[in-house]
Amino acid sequence: MQLTIEKAKTLKAKPTDESKLGFGNIFTDHMLTVVYSPEEGWHDAKIEPYHAFQMDPAGMVLHYGQTIFEGLKAYRCKDGKIRLFRPEQNFMRMNRSAERLCIPQIDVDFMVDALKKLVELEQDWVPSTPGTSLYIRPTIIASDPHLGVRASNHYIFYIILSPVGAYYATGLDPVPIYVEDNYVRAVRGGTGAAKTAANYAASLLAGEEAKKLGYSQVLWLDGVEKKYVEEVGSMNIFFRFNDEVTTPALVGSILPGITRMSVLQLAQDMGYKTTERRISIEEVFDRYDKGELLEVFGTGTAAVISPVGELKWKDRVIKIGDGTTGELSQKLYDTLTGIQYGELPDNHGWITIL
Repeated sequence: MQLTIEKAKTLKAKPTDESKLGFGNIFTDHMLTVVYSPEEGWHDAKIEPYHAFQMDPAGMVLHYGQTIFEGLKAYRCKDGKIRLFRPEQNFMRMNRSAERLCIPQIDVDFMVDALKKLVELEQDWVPSTPGTSLYIRPTIIASDPHLGVRASNHYIFYIILSPVGAYYATGLDPVPIYVEDNYVRAVRGGTGAAKTAANYAASLLAGEEAKKLGYSQVLWLDGVEKKYVEEVGSMNIFFRFNDEVTTPALVGSILPGITRMSVLQLAQDMGYKTTERRISIEEVFDRYDKGELLEVFGTGTAAVISPVGELKWKDRVIKIGDGTTGELSQKLYDTLTGIQYGELPDNHGWITIL
């Protein structure tokens, strides 16, 4: 498959104050698109000016939610180079999501190479202020104009780019989390392990209700027994019990996060015992009572590491630590971002330098 490039004739004004970027509000001049048909497979790959899609009102993605997406970042580093963090893992995960949603597989190597060309073209959009980055959103949508439940025959793959600041305005400050024991996000055998839009739509109501109570995110429990911890909002969740760093096992209802995978490796490098297992909410609160719960934090591409300062479950509220970012959370954040920004050695071959 050949990649063609059409440059925009008129360029947008770039942000002048990178402290006010926010997250996901600004988009660059160009995008990557590839289309799929049963006759030609994935074809017509091109980098072209950012534009709106013209979509039939009967477009299947609008009615049946057949769509998947990814999220990764490009970082401008002090040496002047731009780095990507484990992009091949994102496209490999996209193929796993595609399998669950009956979407044709993509060529991982081609997409990584095409992404590199897109970021190189848009390199002036990569912000340079510490803590900022260029957020990358690959997406696939079903495009058949058809009413009737089946897999689409035609698809659009695209990548858009957005210069961003911190995902949370509070940065690395610990956030309060509400343990949701009424609504559920996903169940085993469902789509919880796929990065698909429906999972996020299903989380909105609980998230809104938690915010009304003063909580930043929802901690989901399993969808069957409502007993075992699964995810926090759009992040994976970690607990530090004494010197054990543990996170819920991937049992089919939890997204296998790229940051999650990386944090497990880094914690091992630091000498911690790491485990992936079922963790009941009762265990979390019991071990807090025993003084064994030292830290709780979320992990994800957008926020990187998000320390948890408070957990509310039923009528109990517990405060984690002393209200500041925990020792391990800070060390993991510093190490991971240090690798991403080229300030620490990449001992695991995670970085792609443009």
